[in-house]
Amino acid sequence: MNNVDKFYQQRLQMVELQLKRRDIVDKKVLDAMLKVERHRFVPKEYQNLAYIDEPLPIGYGQTISQPYIVALMTQLLELDGNEKVLEIGTGSGYQAAILCELAKEVYTIEIIPELAKRAEALMKELGYKNVYVKIGDGYLGWPEYAPFDCIIVTCAPDHIPQPLIEQLKDGGKMVIPVGDVYQELVLVEKKAGKIYKKNVIPVRFVPMLREKDK
Repeated sequence: MNNVDKFYQQRLQMVELQLKRRDIVDKKVLDAMLKVERHRFVPKEYQNLAYIDEPLPIGYGQTISQPYIVALMTQLLELDGNEKVLEIGTGSGYQAAILCELAKEVYTIEIIPELAKRAEALMKELGYKNVYVKIGDGYLGWPEYAPFDCIIVTCAPDHIPQPLIEQLKDGGKMVIPVGDVYQELVLVEKKAGKIYKKNVIPVRFVPMLREKDK
């Protein structure tokens, strides 16, 4: 069996055993998780582990989130294909690639230049034309392109950044892990200018880095 077949079977198993057997029910999300080749987004020495339900190191103290969490966060956004989405924490580019399959435009910010450049090059190689990558401090968002229909944050601040709340469109949703040692995945909805928060599940993400931390 060649590598392409091997990885496809692993992806299929990931979808059937890790996602469908839990609470991932959105067919579009499941299809995107099956299509996007997660092994392309991890270092070569971890490619054989690419489809286990665990985060993996991608260098610079950062990780690629476990498949279930990527699928869950994406499902919570309830994308219909017309959205402009802001992602904070590009990392490997895997979450951005999943979003590219499901949204109209994806704007993604990464504070570590090497990761941003690597992810941008890979997503270009994979043919994604609806993604825009910026090197910068994700806490501040991307005001030039605001408001965003959805915001997804893949690193954990100790509070929800006010700039991201301001850049969320009315009627929009944000999914963000919040906390220091113990974090909760929070679904934020903006309705008629008011903010509503709902805790989803406990999670573990790398901390959100700021420019001053570099």
